[in-house]
Amino acid sequence: MTPVPLLDVNRLDAHDRFLHLTNQKFDVVECCKNLIEQRPFGDHPFYIFCHPRTEDDGVNKRFIWQPRITKPKAQTNSMLFKAKPGSDEIMIVWMLPPREMWPEYALGNVCGNKLIAESILAFETNREALEAPMEDDPSPFRAQEILFEYYPQLFKRETLPDHMKAIYDAKRSSKAALSKEKS
Repeated sequence: MTPVPLLDVNRLDAHDRFLHLTNQKFDVVECCKNLIEQRPFGDHPFYIFCHPRTEDDGVNKRFIWQPRITKPKAQTNSMLFKAKPGSDEIMIVWMLPPREMWPEYALGNVCGNKLIAESILAFETNREALEAPMEDDPSPFRAQEILFEYYPQLFKRETLPDHMKAIYDAKRSSKAALSKEKS
């Protein structure tokens, strides 16, 4: 067996990168907690989908935190959590870094992480299972009802079933009355 030569790693550079990684002002728990406290879907369990977006300067990134009632498709450079309002539980569904960074998260590396390594493996080998609805996820029909209850503005009246059109009209008219009172 031929020995593998060690890579020429500048220890100071590696240390600086490690310090940058650990000193970032990014608190996943705090971001999730703030979103859970907003109760975007009342007391219904929901997903928190997080993905970075590059700022207009083309260099800096910001994270977008989206509440979702249904599980989104798995994609690289994203994180997905499941939250239950009224509970301190936050379940990590996946953490997928950008594809070019995957080798950095292999176990044994400075940034090695078991959860991220498992997420990457599931993404590569069994994406259908990673994207499959969880046991407590609502059916598609129930998910539509929940979304309609909290965000009726997302729907077009003509696409709604007949029994929901009257509710839509009532919500729109009460919203219009409130905006008239404010003006």
